[in-house]
Amino acid sequence: MTTARTATPSTARAINDRLALNLLLDQGPLTATELRELTGLSRPTVADLLDRLGRSGLVAVVGERGEQRRGPNARVYALVASRAHLAAFDVRSGGVSLVVADLAGRTLATADLVVEDPGADDDAGHRAAADRIMSVLLDTARRAEVPHLHTVAVGAPGLVDPATGRLQSTGDLPAWHADLLAALRELPGTEVILENEVNLAGRAEYRTGAARGRDDFVLVWLGHSVGAAVVLDGRLRRGIGGGAGEICFLPVPGTAALPTATGCEGGFHGLVGSAAVCALARDHGLPADPADDAAAAEAAVRAALGELGDGRPGGPFLDELAERIALGTSAICVVLDPGCVVLGGEVGRAGGAELAARVERRLARLSPVRTEVRAGETGGGAILAGAVLTAGDAVRRDLFGEP
Repeated sequence: MTTARTATPSTARAINDRLALNLLLDQGPLTATELRELTGLSRPTVADLLDRLGRSGLVAVVGERGEQRRGPNARVYALVASRAHLAAFDVRSGGVSLVVADLAGRTLATADLVVEDPGADDDAGHRAAADRIMSVLLDTARRAEVPHLHTVAVGAPGLVDPATGRLQSTGDLPAWHADLLAALRELPGTEVILENEVNLAGRAEYRTGAARGRDDFVLVWLGHSVGAAVVLDGRLRRGIGGGAGEICFLPVPGTAALPTATGCEGGFHGLVGSAAVCALARDHGLPADPADDAAAAEAAVRAALGELGDGRPGGPFLDELAERIALGTSAICVVLDPGCVVLGGEVGRAGGAELAARVERRLARLSPVRTEVRAGETGGGAILAGAVLTAGDAVRRDLFGEP
């Protein structure tokens, strides 16, 4: 028979400290009385932990609350958000967006950089591109008066091996991606976290967006290509090699060929990638930029929403697009039964509740598994938002002793 072990005093202190720090992070400045009420801890225990956290530089007195009150009970305590800083990257084929933030996840400075692909054989050009991005990162940190980055989280397209942290391209990613990661990992005293971009967007929807309060859902990302983030039992599921959610390779009816191990053109990508969405819009008489990129597909969907009504092309276009999205999404639902699908990316964001409702109705006809479909809420910055959350979690694990 096993017996429960009582927590040691040091373990109890660590648990209480984490509890108080997380409350100050989530709710903002609090008095000792409010901390006692929220934690259920005794007056001496709260006084002890506030003293301990103050000496560690994680908590500070930021004022007093109550016009007639003075002394310890009136003091307002806050998390010292400048105790550590982080950076988040959204790395794309043609450039990067980055954010420098504090411990509380508040944005201090941002930067966007277009990066031309020097060409597959131009090793020096790729290294120069990575060096240029690093220079922008460090300049952005200096502009925010940040001397050191505790953690950098990077969202990039491709498979990220959970065991090795290596990025495997599922398309034609420029070589400067690998050079940038190598340069980031040379920053002294900085932890670098690499994650698939759609997984980061899924984390943002889970924590602050359309999937709040749900422990089971799938984010279907509809942009230049299509991907998915799978969250089950409150945990992001990556698969053994990081390939969970690579639904651009999913074989579906309606494409001219089958996908291959090196190309997703014959898979789900061929039905709902940005080029396919733009072609579908033109077939329905709607305007679509010949660039056929994610921005063009987003604009085409927005144009369709402005052309709803009898005899107008918007409704038929959205119906056919919803039918295509439901084809691939139904395969996810009958295997995983997540109960909820969130449509993200440029196309999902543009389609909003109107497109989500149409996809939900078509899913109900294709699958016996009941699935709610929601429009994403985290917007165009979902990948960066997820990267900030991921980096912040890593910082707090270190500073707060999070399990």
